[in-house]
Amino acid sequence: MSARPSQPEERAAPRRKGRPRDASADERILAAAAELILTRGFDNMTVDEVASRARAGKATVYRRWAGKEDLAFAALEQLYSTQLPIPDTGSLRGDLLEALRQALEFAGSDTGRAYMRMTVAESLRDSRIASLYTSAFENQEASAREMFQRGIDRGELRPDLRMDLAVNWFAGLMILYAIIERPVPAPEEAQDMVDFVLEGIAARGGAQPWSTPGPGA
Repeated sequence: MSARPSQPEERAAPRRKGRPRDASADERILAAAAELILTRGFDNMTVDEVASRARAGKATVYRRWAGKEDLAFAALEQLYSTQLPIPDTGSLRGDLLEALRQALEFAGSDTGRAYMRMTVAESLRDSRIASLYTSAFENQEASAREMFQRGIDRGELRPDLRMDLAVNWFAGLMILYAIIERPVPAPEEAQDMVDFVLEGIAARGGAQPWSTPGPGA
């Protein structure tokens, strides 16, 4: 008796592919969140409105970010990198000029001034929000440190400079202008500010009476 011919194995039905991930959704969501934070602050930003502005479902937002805080953190990082970029022009003076011009343009706008006031008010009211703004700004601060470190490596700056003061003085100045309602310097004044940073306020040409005495003096 002849053996029965082997039956061909049934081939598994191909899986249906789900909807492909929309590569542009992340950009739209972050842009919408950044705009809402910029104009209304963290407290008044809602995931529902972000999803509506981004033309994305609420579930799409939550698949990418676990909650409002995570979304706000990512949006703030993008906001700082686009509105306050740290350039690399090949020289410290060039980097400072470009960075300060863009920062002054932002800080001098109605939106920028309102945003800085809002971040101060929200941070003073809620330490959780203050931590969010601080954490989101850390990448920007790290980029500024790298800018000054490049200046040290090129011999443009002394190696023992106070990096924290160099990084923080300008941000503090802009916050002060926003709070006390004095006009922010125009972008055209960036050159004077760079000269102030790099040359200081002492008279040029030799040691000054207030210079720190050396050892044994």
